[in-house]
Amino acid sequence: MAPRRHTPLAISLAYYRPGRAIERVCGGADGAGMVSAARALLAAVTRVLLLADMVVVRQLLLAKDKVARSLDRLESVSNFAEFVRAFTEFGGGMVELARLTAERRADLRDERRRAQVAAARNVLERSTLMLLTSSKTCMRHPGSASARENRDTVFCQMRRAMDLIHYVVRDGLPGHEEQSHEAAQWEAGTALGALRGLTAQVRTARARGGADAVRRRALASTLRALVERTHDFTDSAYTSHDHRQRILALAERIAYELERLVAVAVSVEEQGASGSGAALESACAGATSAAGELERALVAAARDQARDLPPLAEDARRLATDLAYIASSCGERESERLHNIASRLHEQLDHIIEVCKLLRHIAMSETLQVSAKFAEINLRIYGPQVVTAARTLAAHPGSAAARENLDVFVDMWAWLLTDAARLAKELLDLTDERPDKQQYSSLPRPGKHGTTSKPLKAVRLDSDEQAKIAKSGLEMKMMSSEMDAETEKWQGADENNDIVKRAKNMSSMAFAMYQFTKGEGRLNTTQDLFTQAEYFAEEANRLYKIVRQFSYQVPAGTMKKELLEHLDKVPTYVQQLQFTVKEPTVGRAATFSKVDNVIQETKHLMNVISKVVTTCFDCANKYKLDFTGLSAGGAGAGGRSSRDEDTAGGGGGDAKPGGSTSDTAM
Repeated sequence: MAPRRHTPLAISLAYYRPGRAIERVCGGADGAGMVSAARALLAAVTRVLLLADMVVVRQLLLAKDKVARSLDRLESVSNFAEFVRAFTEFGGGMVELARLTAERRADLRDERRRAQVAAARNVLERSTLMLLTSSKTCMRHPGSASARENRDTVFCQMRRAMDLIHYVVRDGLPGHEEQSHEAAQWEAGTALGALRGLTAQVRTARARGGADAVRRRALASTLRALVERTHDFTDSAYTSHDHRQRILALAERIAYELERLVAVAVSVEEQGASGSGAALESACAGATSAAGELERALVAAARDQARDLPPLAEDARRLATDLAYIASSCGERESERLHNIASRLHEQLDHIIEVCKLLRHIAMSETLQVSAKFAEINLRIYGPQVVTAARTLAAHPGSAAARENLDVFVDMWAWLLTDAARLAKELLDLTDERPDKQQYSSLPRPGKHGTTSKPLKAVRLDSDEQAKIAKSGLEMKMMSSEMDAETEKWQGADENNDIVKRAKNMSSMAFAMYQFTKGEGRLNTTQDLFTQAEYFAEEANRLYKIVRQFSYQVPAGTMKKELLEHLDKVPTYVQQLQFTVKEPTVGRAATFSKVDNVIQETKHLMNVISKVVTTCFDCANKYKLDFTGLSAGGAGAGGRSSRDEDTAGGGGGDAKPGGSTSDTAM
């Protein structure tokens, strides 16, 4: 039932009466009356806020209902002219729904709810074009069962997305606490969540010196949920035998340790047994240790499969392209070949869905959990529809509508594969300890490495601020990935190759700054970010000196000119970043503006460094040059005379604007 409509007069009266009461009390000296009137005003403000929220909810639900009615009309049209009119009406409703859901998402404070609204909006947006092409194909070929299946699947998925929006919007409102079957599916738990819940319960039992009957039942319930969720790992055909056996063994060990814990707790409760503290401590320590090992085993099993996802997705994308080609050029004449490719596509789809399911279990944030869940759902529903659309085209090879419909479904398939690969890459990055870069990326102490002597007040970014700089952070992450890919080509280089070491170091720091824009990683406050940015600039300065020495070995020509053109930009970007970091700020808004500027300047510097490293290695590969002995403090191998150094733009000094050098370190 929709909330009761409230007029502006009712809202104004809610403010007016308590306000008049306070005004009357202020004229006298009644302190108790002042407190009572203030409480009444606070209650009135709360009622007004609740009323305003209910109005917003009502507007959004009305817009959702309007789109739902448009979908019903679209599904029942019988001719193309009527379909065009209905689709125009549907488009207008979708625009309004998109606007209202975007505003509602910005107001939500719960991370899971925000992610669910974003996922639902994504489904609606991507499905709209498929709704158009599948409906056109169905009207062109009304007797085609495959065309009708395409269309009905799109309608069903769009309705599910609107149901999720309805659920999120009504969640928490009075009288809407009950969850439907669909809601329970959306709120499915993870193995990592069960493990951490179990660990928290064990620690509570240790702190309390035992566990009463209620807590023992809770432990048993959590253990059952954990075992059930680990079945997704052990039952998967793609989990290796070693991972499966280790997970099963650790699950049995946790059950054994919890049995010990429960036995000790029962003994304490029934007999008040003295001297059981050591036994309880041993059982709790054993359960906690086993839970930690199981978490690492689950992450390792999921990572093992996630590494296979990019090539798997690429192969699945190629199969879909081949399927579309065969369906359009050969029709049903090569139905056996079409069937074989469709079977391989289904196999790839099953594998990718399994990987997404495991990635959801190890996701450390609710946003990633929702993303993995919806990647799995969308692949499961829309993946087979590529084959269905291909069969429609094979049955009607001359149909432009069927061809267009298949192209749109193939595009959707490519989008879903890209989403899955991106999710796998992000979770691999987050669960990767990156041990080879830790020695470079530790934060310098205040007052060292050129940091300001008086640090700024350390603050954390809220979710809205993180959203505003998310795009810049993602761009910097992509540059970090490109730098990693470039240095990976040179793994066989000499161990004393300082260019590779510095490049990896800067890539690690850029990745940490990207994690900061997501509210994750080891950089917790804005001061951590600014300190890391200064250290990043110093590393760029050191890399500049090393590459400058290396440039003396490069023969004159186009490649050396290109290298020096990129290299001469480094000093300017270094100083711009350092000036930005040292700029004083007052207030939260100014601090956020500084964070945004630091991210932008770091991104610019990272971009030019990436070009320098790429060009440097191109030169080394072409001219077979030696990296041995290059360092930030020496002349390096193949050193030139001072005249050559002056000609090249400087020797081993630090980077300054315009390519000049100095013996003073920044």
